[in-house]
Amino acid sequence: MRVVPFDPARADHRAAFRDLNLAWIEQHFVVEARDRRELDDPDAHILAHGGAIFMAVDDGANVGEILGTCALLAEPDGACELAKMAVHAAARGRGVGRALGEAAVAAARARGAPRVDLLSNTVLGPAIGLYRALGFVEVPLPATDYARANIKMVLDLSRMHGRPTGPTPDPNGERHCKDRIG
Repeated sequence: MRVVPFDPARADHRAAFRDLNLAWIEQHFVVEARDRRELDDPDAHILAHGGAIFMAVDDGANVGEILGTCALLAEPDGACELAKMAVHAAARGRGVGRALGEAAVAAARARGAPRVDLLSNTVLGPAIGLYRALGFVEVPLPATDYARANIKMVLDLSRMHGRPTGPTPDPNGERHCKDRIG
């Protein structure tokens, strides 16, 4: 598996970002206005504001299949928000979410962000476990425009003293991760 940057010119990247996210949101919650904006036009609502999107791509039997995706939104204070993390149901439990999370944290660190924030919901137990494993800690939930959010977590990058937090980029700008199949 490789984690690669989202390519806005690729229809499969656009479709996977939208469809994978809609699948998990609709399974557990209601699609909200902010979801629609970010998923329907990631260029205007994520990338144009300094954000990034990552795609996990299969290098195995289904070469090129998109296994998962996540976004890193730029916040006005220089921090980043981890958002829109989704993994294809058939790829869950294979380390895809961890690879995406590590890539997003590494990107936030590379841009000098002091922290990475995220909003989630505690019914998403495996996701909350992953965030904790990546070093995120729960903080008080502020007012938010997401009705489904009932937890805020933060990863303080300013305390990490330069320790690597994810895979090292190769010369082509891609991040390589091994599947973590138990």
